[in-house]
Amino acid sequence: MIIENLAEFASKKFGQNFLKSDRYLHQIIQAMPDDDLKVAEIGPGLGDLTKELVKVRNVTAFEVDKRLCEHLTAEFEAPISQGRFELRCGDVLERWGEGALLDEPYHLVANLPYYIATNIILKAFKDPMCRSVLVMVQKEVAVKFAANSGEKAFSALSVLAQSVGRATLCFEVEPEAFVPPPKVTSAVLLIEIDRSLGDEKFEAFLKIAFAQPRKKLSKNLSAAFSKEIVEQTFAKLELDPNMRPHEAETSIYHLIYNELKDKLDGKQQSKQRKQSKSRLKNARKQ
Repeated sequence: MIIENLAEFASKKFGQNFLKSDRYLHQIIQAMPDDDLKVAEIGPGLGDLTKELVKVRNVTAFEVDKRLCEHLTAEFEAPISQGRFELRCGDVLERWGEGALLDEPYHLVANLPYYIATNIILKAFKDPMCRSVLVMVQKEVAVKFAANSGEKAFSALSVLAQSVGRATLCFEVEPEAFVPPPKVTSAVLLIEIDRSLGDEKFEAFLKIAFAQPRKKLSKNLSAAFSKEIVEQTFAKLELDPNMRPHEAETSIYHLIYNELKDKLDGKQQSKQRKQSKSRLKNARKQ
């Protein structure tokens, strides 16, 4: 397949912006962990980054665009025949399911469409075979994952990243490095994973904690747990009841979570009982 106009070829449906800068392609390779693990590349696009990856690793790539699958199959005929490159066409999230993306330890490398970037990264956190995530994402997203406690950008994503390993914002990439250029600045983010997330309920807990970032952390938690239990927990852990969500360190969120995870708010229990009674009443009328 001969692609003459990249800007016209790029699919808005799949959020495609092709990175065409050799400078940044080389910087991504240099940012990879220093080992010989296989690479899973999501969204190889035209294969510019893939060409650099297959020089140093065995690569399994996942591409949803059938047009690009045709292009990549022809472009990487030699690496495919040599067993250094494997292309899997289709939606990576459907292939991923609830298990591991690959059946051996690997590093995830990707220039991710902005609309699925966070979802892909969180999936990788829960994948027992994933050892690191090196991704090109919107700068705003990268900053949130890499932020430290006390910084304005510190969020639930920051806590999740610090709960599984270490996040580093490697470098920024201006829009002009892509075809077509996106409307925002991008950044390359590296998250080195040294342990699994463990408890999926923790992610839901953090959504409650950061629901309204400008309000007190205790106030946010009171939306799901009784005010009395929240106050008792803060007193027990000797925490400032006036702290905002971004002011608490990751370790504090784990301490609070361990105290609250088995305590369902009485208001929610009452609501559930009312819903059950209502369903039973309606069933009797029918």
